[in-house]
Amino acid sequence: WCMPPESQELIHSQDPSRKTAGAILSTTMYYSLLNLMQEFAGITGNQADIAGYKELAAKIKDAYNQRFFNTDSALYDNNTVTANILSLRLGLVPEGYEQKVFENIVRKTEVDFDGHVSTGVLGIQHLMRGLTEYGRVDLAYKIATNETYPSWGYMINKGATTIWELWNGDTADPAMNSGNHVMLLGDLLIWYYEDLAGIKNAPGSIAYKQLLMEPVFPDGLSHVKASYHSVYGEIKSEWRKEDGSFSWDIVIPGNTSAVVKLPKSLNIAQPEGAGVRNVKETESGIEIELGSGTYRLVNRG
Repeated sequence: WCMPPESQELIHSQDPSRKTAGAILSTTMYYSLLNLMQEFAGITGNQADIAGYKELAAKIKDAYNQRFFNTDSALYDNNTVTANILSLRLGLVPEGYEQKVFENIVRKTEVDFDGHVSTGVLGIQHLMRGLTEYGRVDLAYKIATNETYPSWGYMINKGATTIWELWNGDTADPAMNSGNHVMLLGDLLIWYYEDLAGIKNAPGSIAYKQLLMEPVFPDGLSHVKASYHSVYGEIKSEWRKEDGSFSWDIVIPGNTSAVVKLPKSLNIAQPEGAGVRNVKETESGIEIELGSGTYRLVNRG
């Protein structure tokens, strides 16, 4: 649904190579829901349900890959970005093939779509975070800042004040073209908060009791400011990176804690303050444990 068509006059693409099979979409969603049900059963302590959902999910994954995955080319079905990104991010890709599937996603997006939006409404829920997780924040940033069709910037330049139902809402038949379809934002806002600002609920944490703060820094972006009102209070993140200097102001609400991760390339100075619980060097950078409070992290001069 809402795949950018090959012609801006069309509502839906007529090109089979752009269309993702319904069986791909339904099966990936089904598998994802089974994994969620395992988590819910774990919260209630229902071991029988955990085992049942786990067994069914394993069968679904095996059957799905037998039917749709090409092990020689490491692509799913007709190699749409949606088919590949859903399979990758929802955990259906066989072990050892993840990077190859990701490379197909990148190649398709860069070559066939010239670094623009390459999915419909379901794939766009995972595209930005998927690219970033596998090391291509530069491509995610390009997609986010594009101003030519198809892109969010294109809508803005055409006077849109809400998100269209169609990427080509200014040229397609208005018979099916809502002017307020927030679902087409996909994971863009999540990407802003979690990846650019670095505000994440830590794995296993509930309602931001423990934070994982690990921003990414795409070339061309020098300033990010974000805040999130959690049940414990307001979380704040504001970083600046320009002319060789770096600063990051963080607010951690009361009764919470955070693990902050930054790359080695930033050369962060040793943080100080009563709330700084632990600082350790890692292979990739620095990891800092913080209690509640207000902090400023800067690079060494």
